[in-house]
Amino acid sequence: MAKLVIVGTVAFDAIETPFGKTDKILGGAATYISLAASHFEVDAAAVSVVGGDFPKSYLDLLEDKNINIEGVEIVKEGKTFFWSGKYHNDMNSRDTLATELNTLADFNPIVPNNYKNAEIVMLGNLHPSVQSSVLDQMTTQPKLVILDTMNFWMDCALDDLLKVIKRIDVITINDEEARQLTGEYSLVVAARKIHDMGPKYVVIKKGEHGALLFHKEHVFYAPALPLEEVFDPTGAGDTFAGGFAGYLAKTGDISFENMKNAVVYGSALASFSVEKFGTERMENLSSSEIHKRLLQFKQLTQFDIDLI
Repeated sequence: MAKLVIVGTVAFDAIETPFGKTDKILGGAATYISLAASHFEVDAAAVSVVGGDFPKSYLDLLEDKNINIEGVEIVKEGKTFFWSGKYHNDMNSRDTLATELNTLADFNPIVPNNYKNAEIVMLGNLHPSVQSSVLDQMTTQPKLVILDTMNFWMDCALDDLLKVIKRIDVITINDEEARQLTGEYSLVVAARKIHDMGPKYVVIKKGEHGALLFHKEHVFYAPALPLEEVFDPTGAGDTFAGGFAGYLAKTGDISFENMKNAVVYGSALASFSVEKFGTERMENLSSSEIHKRLLQFKQLTQFDIDLI
């Protein structure tokens, strides 16, 4: 069984959408990635930091999903990272109401010794220098390094971001971020420029319009499943990344053909994440529900046509 290291935030979120609002609830990139990856029964470890205010029940939830939390540091006198946001009616845009770094401001990730030889490393959205420090701790070269990032780091830490991008195999970003990173409007051209920066594979997420996978001259597109209602898109991108990484860790096959499957699995899991606030939907998701949703994706994309 392949080992998977997941690095990112374990946090509190407070979310407001047209469907309602929450108080502080469980959130964070590493949380969503871990919950998604747990469906593939891989040997996964989360690396993060929380404060003394973080409920033990949340950590127990990850352990119950067979996620190793040895690398989750608890700063007893500190407070957990907190983010609050309000989504607009289209659910594609949002306003950040509050960002409190708290313990994340001094986060120095420590990869557990037993996972320093992990085959796959999933670097969730964090400062690029923190992401680099994780790779420095690996005792063997991972089979695959996946990185997620955002426009904030392009604005304030671009040099560090470009350095870590040189060291990875797969980058997952959204269409807006791909355009900002490259200065190109065409996503095909943007992906080619990102290839030149280092990654062999480029995944560009397009929200309700699906995801694109680029590798050299090859392109694959997976649609997003049309949903009647989207309650909370906050963790969708991280859930996608967790499904993507978890599937690849489970299968051990990092070919372009198998990455197509990983994109579909990631998209399927992300479609569940948005159905409830926070992690609620992902906490109780069954394998039969995932199987049924994958069949829906298959029906959505497969067709026979007579060429004339």
